[in-house]
Amino acid sequence: MSPLISGIHHITAIAGNPQKNLDFYTGILGLRLVKKTINFDAPDVYHFYFGDELGAPGTVFTTFPFEGARKGTKGTGELTYTAFSISVDALGFWMDRLAKFNIPISTPLTRFGDKLIRFEDHDGMGIELIANDNDDRKGWTYGNIPLKYSIRGFYGATLNLKAKELTANLLTQFMDYRFIGDESGRFRYGTKGEPGDIVDIVIDPNGRQEVQSAGTVHHIAFRTANVDSQLEIQEILLRNGYHVTEVKDRNYFKSIYFREPGGVLFEIATDEPGFAIDEDEAHLGELLKLPEWIEPQRSRLESRLAKVELKPEQYG
Repeated sequence: MSPLISGIHHITAIAGNPQKNLDFYTGILGLRLVKKTINFDAPDVYHFYFGDELGAPGTVFTTFPFEGARKGTKGTGELTYTAFSISVDALGFWMDRLAKFNIPISTPLTRFGDKLIRFEDHDGMGIELIANDNDDRKGWTYGNIPLKYSIRGFYGATLNLKAKELTANLLTQFMDYRFIGDESGRFRYGTKGEPGDIVDIVIDPNGRQEVQSAGTVHHIAFRTANVDSQLEIQEILLRNGYHVTEVKDRNYFKSIYFREPGGVLFEIATDEPGFAIDEDEAHLGELLKLPEWIEPQRSRLESRLAKVELKPEQYG
């Protein structure tokens, strides 16, 4: 029997200035803008999706950029660091590239045998680049980053919690994850234990609760094949006492949401139908795409949303 959950689908963060957000993730990190739409729950705010060529599940980092939002504070009950996967020989390239744009980075660290660097975006969003030889995804480039050095997609995510037992039980008993190992107070879980499915738990029993705003993660979404498998997960979670939402249509996937015991918002999102349902694959992310129910308000929304421009070529 195939697992109902196969890894991370996407991770969504809160951001500040929309143009700076677009510039950082497409220009500096070189991710493709695969969709420019609005926050379905707050239509006056953009929702940007960044990923590989087609926005495959496991590659997509998304943002809600709120103009003028104050910076949030990292703490417990939060996904504090989003880790992207790069090739082993790309680490030096990225250290040089980030230095070029005056982005402070950590010295190279080692975790579970892999080298990595850690840094933050302009809003304070925690990012890691983990160099490994276990990822055959090809990544994406606008041309300013050699494809061999490009980001392949997610490696994993770090949850900063006051305790791990209840969250670990959720992952291993109901979400097809398994315990992989621990190192220096970091507890690792995965479906297969490969880039794109890793969840690390770091325990900080006396830590201060996070303050969610720009530079913090709003939620992490896990991937499931389709609506049938999603409904099966929903029933399992409900039966075991988790407060799960109804299925919500996000156009490019269907979603259900619930809080894990440590406070992090979890989503289960379907792999289907993907981002090419309303744009040609060669032109993903070029136009503002709206769901049918809000299309009649397009003129009002376009007049209220900040004007943004995709210009990755300026970050060569």
